[in-house]
Amino acid sequence: MYSSSPADAPFVREPLHAPVAHLIRGGVVEGMHYGSVVVLGPDGQVRFQLGDIEAAFYPRSALKPVQAVAMLRAGLPLDGELLSLAAASHSGEERHLAGARRILELAGLTEDDLRNVPDMPYGPAVRDTWVREGRQPSRLAQNCSGKHAAMLWTAKLNGWSLDDYLDPEHPLQQAVAEIVEDLTGQRVARVTVDGCGAPLFSVSLHGLARALARITSAAPGTPEARVADAMREHAEMASGSGRDVAALMRAVPGLLAKDGFEGVQVAALPDGTAIAVKIADGANRARIPVAAAALARAGVDPGLLTEFAGEPLLGGGEPVGCVRPVRALDPLPLTACA
Repeated sequence: MYSSSPADAPFVREPLHAPVAHLIRGGVVEGMHYGSVVVLGPDGQVRFQLGDIEAAFYPRSALKPVQAVAMLRAGLPLDGELLSLAAASHSGEERHLAGARRILELAGLTEDDLRNVPDMPYGPAVRDTWVREGRQPSRLAQNCSGKHAAMLWTAKLNGWSLDDYLDPEHPLQQAVAEIVEDLTGQRVARVTVDGCGAPLFSVSLHGLARALARITSAAPGTPEARVADAMREHAEMASGSGRDVAALMRAVPGLLAKDGFEGVQVAALPDGTAIAVKIADGANRARIPVAAAALARAGVDPGLLTEFAGEPLLGGGEPVGCVRPVRALDPLPLTACA
């Protein structure tokens, strides 16, 4: 355990976000994304910050590695690709569905035991195929099914009830909340319901970065290290083919990265260097360019990050601009744009 007495919960307030990225078209700032960014050094100290890193916010799926650590601490016997899937926001590919089924089989359960919201696959290409084949939304296809299957198995192993495993007062969710506070080093500010139906815990952006740093820098064989190893070694199981977060982990040696809805990105290196990003308007197009700039700020070789500088803006089918992190974050942009 990292702290027997976590700090007070972050304040619930309107975040004091700052400009983090400009939308440049033809040399003119056409638009602007606000947000917040934090970079932690290996010693856990804040090396760079922009915006509001201490206000309460919801990490969304970026919290899944922490939830996976909680399940391992509660006895979940997963490793490798199935553990990566337990921390995944997967694309709904057949390997993801097969993996979720396998976790349920190991638990002696079926898809009918899942309580996540039925949905179509998250990956656009997979979803298009699903629709063409006339398939309906399902709990297994929903991007959090691996986490839910793992939650069910954890509950069963501990003799906890299954029908209400998503209740915030359930022993499983209480165990998750305890580890969220342990790894972030702060009390949970609020609890609500995530898109999949699971409880969602509000912490600060600073706390989220601290949690991932503790996961990646943990001693070998610990639940934290097992989660980090599984996600790095099986990046596509934690996301999907063609997903930027998997590509980022492949590009930067030792990096653990996890995205979340509404413009959240967190990443950390084995020495505890970590970054966390929140895009205020939830825009996905700004998430990765800003995160790449933050990683360069953290000391990652910019040459490893050029493919994450963002998609070009098109005019008449030709590149005429880009989404560029603000100069305060990225004084030497990874790529130039018109």
